[in-house]
This record gives sequence, C-alpha cells and structure tokens, in this order.
Amino acid sequence: MRRKARQASKPENRPRFWGRHAVSAALANPEREIVRLWVTREAASTLPIASSISVTFADAADLGRLVPRDAPHQGVVAEVERLPDILLAELLDQAVDHRPLLVLDHVTDPHNVGAILRSAAAFDALGLVTQDRHAPPESGALAKSASGALESVPWVRVVNLARALDEIAEAGFWRIGLAGESETALSEALGPRRVALVLGAEGEGLRQNIEAHCDALARLPISDRIESLNVSNAAAIALYAASAPTGRPPGA
Repeated sequence: MRRKARQASKPENRPRFWGRHAVSAALANPEREIVRLWVTREAASTLPIASSISVTFADAADLGRLVPRDAPHQGVVAEVERLPDILLAELLDQAVDHRPLLVLDHVTDPHNVGAILRSAAAFDALGLVTQDRHAPPESGALAKSASGALESVPWVRVVNLARALDEIAEAGFWRIGLAGESETALSEALGPRRVALVLGAEGEGLRQNIEAHCDALARLPISDRIESLNVSNAAAIALYAASAPTGRPPGA
C-alpha cells in the first residue's frame, strides 16, 4: 500500500520501541526506518538486523536508562521514525472482501490502542481509523502492547472522523456503533455486508455526532453484573463476531 512520505523528525520526537516482538516486527517492516538500535549481544542473535542499521551493544542496565522506568526492554531498544501516513481512500480501495474495519472515537490510551491493533491483526481486520488529534502517537508503550501489530495493521489518521465515516459508507461499509444502551445485540446488527465497527472511549462512549454517522447502534450481550468492558476487550469480541463471512461467529 502506498504511503504519503513523511519528513524525518527531530531526534527528540522519534519514538523508542522496546521488547523483542515490537522491535523484531519493526526491523522486518520495509516501511519502517530504524534510526538506531541498542541491543545486548545475547538478544542480537535473535533479531533480523540488517547491515545498514546502526547498532550499539550495551548491557541490560544501560538499556534500562533509555526507556521508561521498569519497561520490559528484553535486551533491545530501537529509535525509529514514525510510519508514513496512509490515506483513507487507499485503505478503502483494499476492501475487496468482508474484512471488518475498526474506527475509534477519542480512544487515547496507548495500551488500549496497542491491544486493539493486536486484536485487529489476530482477526485480519482491514485496518484502523482514528481522528489524528484524539488518538495516541506511535510510542514504545503502544508498540509493546501491539506486540508487532503496529507494523502490520494499516492505521489511518483523519482530521474529521464524521467525514471519514461518510467516506466509509460510500465505500459500501455498514457502520455499527457499539453502545451499551442500545436494545439491539451486535449479532442482530451484523449482516452479509462488510462492516465498520465504531467504538468510543471508556466511560464517555461514542460522541453524539459520531453516533449520528452510524447506520446502527448495537451492544455486546454482557451480563448485568458488570456495566461495561474495557474498550480493547470490546473490540476483540466485536471483531470475532464480525469475522465470519455471515457476520456471525462460527457455530452461532
């Protein structure tokens, strides 16, 4: 997929990734520029390090000073450039099957977004769409939570999420907003058409304007013993439900 070129950033603005899954995936991604790699000699033998990459060997204690306190670096830290931007139109051009699309409304926690990317990779989602000003940037914490999925799941950042939902509908997607107060279960809202699953932030949920740009609102059938699920858990369940060609999980 073609990406919009992005200018090199200042060193202080470059994210640092840590952990073997996150860094290995970054090293294997031809679209990811690795600026510098710090690694223990033991960890280096397990990584796909190209000869063109600047490598500094260090011990675990030195690596710990390069990342947030107690971050599980597993002997490897990489300074990277952020991935080039993807246009929404180009992502929608890839929608030639029934893979679901994820849309996040004001979900700002990097651990949640990373976990959602991981679920998106697990269920072969088409991609992720967020509003640029209300989503976390690429970071070490997000990449670690994504466990490599940041490199494989297309992530589109848009200026106006409502306008993006209109474009998604024009591409033939049935837009389902997850809302706990809805009387319609997700299994009832799904159908033969490909779907865009729209999820809001925990607590606040979907904004009214975003709800208005959905074709249906639906809830997950959870017990009344708990009010709601973490947004990353809800995304995983919704993706599972939407992953079957019929729009319903196997055996349902």
